[in-house]
Amino acid sequence: MRDNNPPAPQNPADVAREAFSRLARQRIAPTPDNYRDIYNEIIGIAAESSAETVLANFAKQLIAMPIEIAAVGKQLKRALDTRDWSDYSTHLTTLGKSHLLPKPVLPALPPANQVINKVTVMPSAPLPPAPADVDTQVKMLREMLVRILGYAVPPLLLNAPDLVAEAEALAALVKEARAESSLSDVTTKLKKFCFKLDIKGSDLSRQHDLLLDLFKLLLDNVKELLDDDSWLQGQILVVKNLIEGPITHLALKDATTTLKEVIYKQGLLKHSLSDAKVTVKSMMITFVDRLGEVAVSTGDYHEKIDQYSQKISQAQDIRQLNEILNDVMRDTKAAQTEALRYRDDMTSARNEVQQAEDRIHSLESKLEKMSELVREDQLTGSLNRRGLDDVFEREFARVDRMGGDLCIAMLDLDDFKRLNDTHGHSAGDDALIYLVNVIKETLRTLDVVGRFGGEEFLIILPDTSLPMASQTITRLQRELTKSIFMVNEERLLITFSAGVAARRPAEERADLIKRADAALYEAKKAGKNRVAMAE
Repeated sequence: MRDNNPPAPQNPADVAREAFSRLARQRIAPTPDNYRDIYNEIIGIAAESSAETVLANFAKQLIAMPIEIAAVGKQLKRALDTRDWSDYSTHLTTLGKSHLLPKPVLPALPPANQVINKVTVMPSAPLPPAPADVDTQVKMLREMLVRILGYAVPPLLLNAPDLVAEAEALAALVKEARAESSLSDVTTKLKKFCFKLDIKGSDLSRQHDLLLDLFKLLLDNVKELLDDDSWLQGQILVVKNLIEGPITHLALKDATTTLKEVIYKQGLLKHSLSDAKVTVKSMMITFVDRLGEVAVSTGDYHEKIDQYSQKISQAQDIRQLNEILNDVMRDTKAAQTEALRYRDDMTSARNEVQQAEDRIHSLESKLEKMSELVREDQLTGSLNRRGLDDVFEREFARVDRMGGDLCIAMLDLDDFKRLNDTHGHSAGDDALIYLVNVIKETLRTLDVVGRFGGEEFLIILPDTSLPMASQTITRLQRELTKSIFMVNEERLLITFSAGVAARRPAEERADLIKRADAALYEAKKAGKNRVAMAE
């Protein structure tokens, strides 16, 4: 039977590309943990034997050993907690040199009866065997280092083939090294490789900053060229806000998806706008042509009338006058018919021009509304960070001008990661949509909800005191638990914790959000599904 599954790629770069491809096909969020699990699955490594798990167990076992080795274990644990792999590597090298490499054993002095004619008989002194657990740890550490150099590092260096080759060569050396001289050679090469990685990282960081500066400059220039096209300003601002803040994969994905939809719809509208403008131009040409024809026809008619006037003055009898009169009436009737036709054509042209102009105004209005889409979060339909900024600016100006209360609430779904891990990311997305729908159905129309980031939402409550805001969010919690949220025919209880804060006089937006976020943390710490008020 033919195997329909393609063979697993062997090259690290191919493995990385296949991992990203599977994440996309299975609609799994490209988090570091998910990427690592897929990557290990492709190369045939059990999921539970992840790098961090192995290194953590190794450090834990070292801590349980004698004092000198336990101290190294604690240093390794601290480096692991902070994800400082350079520091971990340094302590690991120190451990290998100090405790794992065999040390020369000095022979004991022989007893006096073994000294004969100044020739000393040396007793044999065999080395004690290394503990089995140490051998296992060294083997695990070796495999982990081979895996890091051979599989984890190359995908990060796709634009540096020389460093990729060096990493793979080092992985092969580490895998085969057994003797002290080989290990010493590997250690020296690892130090040089780490130094090159550090230089490469600095270069990439500088390139990243230079590209961002160049991108900002291009955006500023484009914005200057588009002063009259207000419907494009929304797109420009989205990209500028994106590169001003921390650039994450999810932020890039959200912005790209939103802009693609807006650009597609704007393309359709702009095409229709171009057609409408062509119609206006055509109608104006027709109008001018008809006007010219009227002028020519009118001129011919006046010329004929002059000729008839001369014939009348030269007429000799009634018969000639009747003939001339019949000709005048015939030409007058023809001129009248032609004038009426031209009038109808010009009226029709004018109506078509007016309709085209109305269509242009309608399309331009739609284009302006399309740019407003970038103020919304595409998944939930709530405002995004830019939309929230606009509401904050409006409400702060209102409160500063007229006085009154203004409260905000920071919400965070409880156990959202567990929901994603258990039921999948599509269930997590559905939970976010469900929460926003309940919020919109429960709160007032003047209250505003926006997605602050991930599973965090921010609600702006105008003309609301702090106690009232706390009661409102508590009522929202009850409504959320009353509603039914189903995943795969299973009812799930969705809850959130919240922090509520009232704006102080002249308080800045960042300070207000910071206090609400601190209250949210207190609500989480108190047991979740709670509402805490900021001081």
